[in-house]
Amino acid sequence: MRYWWVNQNQTFRYEIGGGYLWSPKRYTNGARNRFYDNMREVSPGDVVFSFVDTRIRAIGIAKSFCYECPKPIDFGTTGMYWDNVGWRVDVVFSEQKSPVRPKDFIDVLRPHLADRYAPLTRDGNGLQSVYLAEVNESFAVALASLIGSFTLELVRGNTVLEIVADGYSAYPTCDPALLWEDELVRRVDTDPALVETEKSAIILARRGQGAFKTNVQKHEHRCRITQVEKIEHLRASHCRPWRDSNNEQRLDGNNGLLLTPSIDHLFDRGFISFEDNGRLLISPVAHKESLQRMGVETMRSINVGSFSEGQRRHLDFHRSSVYLEAEKR
Repeated sequence: MRYWWVNQNQTFRYEIGGGYLWSPKRYTNGARNRFYDNMREVSPGDVVFSFVDTRIRAIGIAKSFCYECPKPIDFGTTGMYWDNVGWRVDVVFSEQKSPVRPKDFIDVLRPHLADRYAPLTRDGNGLQSVYLAEVNESFAVALASLIGSFTLELVRGNTVLEIVADGYSAYPTCDPALLWEDELVRRVDTDPALVETEKSAIILARRGQGAFKTNVQKHEHRCRITQVEKIEHLRASHCRPWRDSNNEQRLDGNNGLLLTPSIDHLFDRGFISFEDNGRLLISPVAHKESLQRMGVETMRSINVGSFSEGQRRHLDFHRSSVYLEAEKR
């Protein structure tokens, strides 16, 4: 379990009501933002403190890993300069009847503040440059003690199942990313500039089938992780996701790898990726035992072989926009 502090002054009513956190991926100038990258490290079961208007207004439990998602329509003009595609984490929130103002207790909290990347100044003021910051366990316990016994037990992990009676899931049943893809499919299907055969090929490519799979087979002949060669057991998996690609990229054979279904799932959701030299990357949020059982070696370094120049270009996008790893500390 890890502990997170989120500043929600602009988006509180949408995120709390909708049960999620959402952030852009980067600054508007394209630079990486440490506090947006933190979204990629959240795991189901993590505790989230919601800070709004100088007070802790809600406590949450993460219900999903981070995943790519369009900016919520509910935001309206809020964050109008943010990119339209960002990161989302689903969270179950419990609003506080008597919100605590951390500044009033800064003498208690100050000894537990991290030297770097803390969400509060030493005098207890919130930092609006921070969206999502990790706080250490001692800070979380000290803050929870001020909020109340229920929150303290939550932070200690004793009441998680009471709040989330239906348990955790890696992703929501109604995945906004899939709904977004459905809308993109509709746009392709109604595009008058495309002939029917083009529409069919582009739509089939979403599932890793059709012309896209044929194009990938020109570059790939087996799953690089499991070594399975029988084509009927392999999926053509996009490096740059179908939803993030233009129609040419959706059919580009260099934008794909042949993977068995379980490896395709791990790659699609960002639990694994690859460096340009072929070294396998495993996300810090991935459950290593599950990966072992799915055929991914986690106890030693693995190299799956070199990639073409075109594949390296698309893999760069995968590492920066899909793979679940924050900026190097």
